[in-house]
Amino acid sequence: MKKYSRVLLKLSGEALAGDKQMGFDEETCLNVARQVKTLAEDGYEVSIVIGGGNFWRGRSSKTIDRTKADQIGMLATVMNCIYVSEIFRYVGLDTKIFTPFSCGSMTQLFSKDEVVNFMKKGGVAFLAGGTGHPYFSTDTATVLRAIELDCDIILMARNVDGVYDSDPKINPNAKKYDVISLQEVLDKKLGVIDLTAAVLSIDNKMPMLLFGLSEENSIVKAACGQSNGTTLTV
Repeated sequence: MKKYSRVLLKLSGEALAGDKQMGFDEETCLNVARQVKTLAEDGYEVSIVIGGGNFWRGRSSKTIDRTKADQIGMLATVMNCIYVSEIFRYVGLDTKIFTPFSCGSMTQLFSKDEVVNFMKKGGVAFLAGGTGHPYFSTDTATVLRAIELDCDIILMARNVDGVYDSDPKINPNAKKYDVISLQEVLDKKLGVIDLTAAVLSIDNKMPMLLFGLSEENSIVKAACGQSNGTTLTV
C-alpha cells in the first residue's frame, strides 16, 4: 500500500557497516538496494543521503581543525554514495550522485530541477557531500534537501529501532515512543538529531520516521506506513 509519493531515505553509515562497524557490509547494502528497487517499481520517487560514520567521525578530534575534519566527513559521504549507488545499479536501478561541490566526473552538481526530473523518470538520486559547508551535520543536510525537493517525509534508517526516553543500551527499561513531536525531542534533549536539523524541520513542517535498518523489509514498511519505528511530528 503506497503511503507517500516522494521520500528522502537517510541511511546511517554505521548501519551500512553492519557488524563490521567500519566500511561496508555488502549483504546489508544489497538488502537496502532490493528494498529501494521495490519502492521505485511501485512508483515512489526516492532520494538518498548517507552519513559518513562508517569511515570518519572526526568532529571531536582535538588535533584537526574543525573545518578540515568536516571536509573529510563530506568526502566520506561521497565515497559511501559511490559504493552504494553501484550496488543499486547491480540490482537494476538507475542512479546518479549529486554533490554541492565539484568532484570531477564522479558526481554532478546538485540542482533541484535535475534531481526532481531524474526521480520522476524512476531514477534514484544520491545526495552526497552534505551541505558543502563545515559545521553542518548530515542530518541538517538531509532536512535541507528534503525541503528543497518537496519530499513528503524523511525516512531515517539507523542501527536503533526508534526514539527512546533514554539510551536502551544502558537502560533496559527505556521507553520507546511510537509518535513524538520534534519539539518534545528538543525539550527532553533526547539527542535524536542535532538542533539545527530539528529546528529546520519544525519551521518547514517536514516530518520524519526513524526506524531500525536491520528489521526485515524495514524500508518498504516505513514507506508504506507500516513501520514499528517512531514518527517525529512537526
